Parts: sequence; structure tokens; C-alpha cells
Amino acid sequence: MNFSSDNVTPICPEILAAIVAESDASALPYGVDDKSQQLDDAFSKLFGTEVCVVPVATGTAANVIGLSGLVSPFGGVVCHHHAHINVTESTGVAFYGGGAKLLCMDGPSAKIEADALDAYLTSHVPNGMHSVDPECVAITQSTEFGTVYSVDEIQAIGSVCQNHQMRLFMDGARFANAVAALDCHPSEITSKAGVDVLSFGATKNGALAVDAIILFDPELRRKTEQNRKRGGHLFSKHRYLAAQLLAYLKDDLWLRNARHANEAATALAKSLSGLDATPAFAPQGNELFIHMDGRLAAKLRDAGIVFRPWPSLGPDAYRFVCAWNSPIEMIKVLPDTIGV
Repeated sequence: MNFSSDNVTPICPEILAAIVAESDASALPYGVDDKSQQLDDAFSKLFGTEVCVVPVATGTAANVIGLSGLVSPFGGVVCHHHAHINVTESTGVAFYGGGAKLLCMDGPSAKIEADALDAYLTSHVPNGMHSVDPECVAITQSTEFGTVYSVDEIQAIGSVCQNHQMRLFMDGARFANAVAALDCHPSEITSKAGVDVLSFGATKNGALAVDAIILFDPELRRKTEQNRKRGGHLFSKHRYLAAQLLAYLKDDLWLRNARHANEAATALAKSLSGLDATPAFAPQGNELFIHMDGRLAAKLRDAGIVFRPWPSLGPDAYRFVCAWNSPIEMIKVLPDTIGV
């Protein structure tokens, strides 16, 4: 069983079938095709408000291009210091933002807290052309440590942003897992909380290669699409991105896949706890961060279990990620399987 990442999984059958179906005929390029023209309406129905959708093929592109419309070349993006855009996106934010700078702050379990954010923004003293002033706040849902912002937490952050006239961006690479964990309407943690742009993940949750930049402010569309083109992320055969996303939304496939991954993570946390491993954080989404000794880690690896060390949480910390196709019944009997 491979728990190194939810990127290791195959394409789920419904999305693969949608891609194959697009191979029967020709279509206009660059987003003018029929499938691409359905995206705005499909996602507007999902969120219960008018949105614009800009598909890209990678999560990095969704994050850095999505952010590019919210910050000037001279401005700053406030984020958690463990944020993916700070730790794992190279200098993508600065590149697409024309020089925009990340302004990092701390918080428990990779979360920014509303009160701390308010204090941070209040204490900032502008120094004219000499300073980088915050213009945008970026949060991750689910977070980089697998925790989930509650509806109240995100709405509180949104209120702080509005009070300080800040834009709010959400990295939603595992947005589906968060919605499944909260059992809420997706609008409760996006449009109703003041989120301006969401990177809506699909690749980690069963798609081949597509994430969607969701713009809750339609005026951001032109700049976002220009940055996508300039950065080389506009697909000529755009319909293959759109087909994936439409299949992903159909019959709530995105939520069904996420619920399965979350249930698998809950089962895995129980199995590992039975082996004297200790969760670093209470499991909420599909990622687990576990403290365990080297003996147990070796035993798991010898049994063919694949996972990654996570030294930022300590020398005995490891990450396990479950996915839409993780074998829950096998996970439940894991202690018996490895003979501990």
C-alpha cells in the first residue's frame, strides 16, 4: 500500500471515460469548445453564486496564477510559514506576481488564526516605496498538516481581511477533503466567507491533470487568463481539461472520492494507533502525520507500506496520505498484516 501521496493514484474510471469520450470528434481550441463553455455554469451551480473558471493542468499553476490577480508586483501575500506556496512552489508567486513577496506568519497546525492575523495586519507600518505592504492573505484548506479550518474560522479570517481591505486566496488542493470533513456547503467556506479566489483541486482526488482557478470576482478573469497564457498554461486542446472537471462534479464524484479518502485516513489512524504510533494532529482530512519509533517504521516498510518521513515535525515524524482508491478493508487489518 502506497501512502506517500495522493498523487500516486490512477485516474478514477468516471474521469477516464470522460477523457476517452472527447476523442470521438474535433473541437475548437483554447477554451471555445462546448465542454469548456459549460464550466462557469457548472461551478456557479456548485457554489450557489456566479463564478468564473480558469482551468490549468497543475496545482502549482492554479495557486500562483490564481494569486497573481490579487497582488501587485510591489505587494505582499500573508501566509503561514508552512504554506505550500512558501515551502513547495519555488518562487512561483514572485514570478507570476511580477515580484510579489510572501510574508509569513505562524499558527498552530499550519493554520492562520484570525486574531493573530488581525494583530499582524494592524501592527504593519507602511514605509512608502521602501516597504512591502500586505495586499492579500492566503490560506490552505485542508492545511499542509491535514487539519481543516472550520466554517467559523474561515469566516473570521474573511472578516479580518475585509476590515483591512485585503483580498483572500484559498489553496484548495484538498478542498474536497475539507468539504467532506466539514459536511458543509462549499459556499460556506468560500464566497460567504469572503474568499476572492480558490484553487479547486482535482488531480489529487482522481483526475488525470487538472485543477481549476475559481474566481468569485468576475473582474479578475481577464488578468488571470492573461497570466495563464503568458506562463504557458493555456491548453490548445482545452476540452480535455474541461471534460475532467465536468465529470469530477457530476453526481458529486468529487465529494464521494474525498469521503472515501477521509474514511481511509480515519481507519489508518486507528490501525497505526493500535501499533503505538501517535498522531501529531487529530485526523480530519486524508493526510496523517504520525510520530513513531524507527522499529515500527522499519516493520511497516518491510511489509510493503510506503510513506514519507516528515522532519519538519521531528525526527520520528512521518506522513501518510490516503486517496480515493485506498483499500479501507486492508487498512483495518494492518496490525495483523504486519504481525505486530
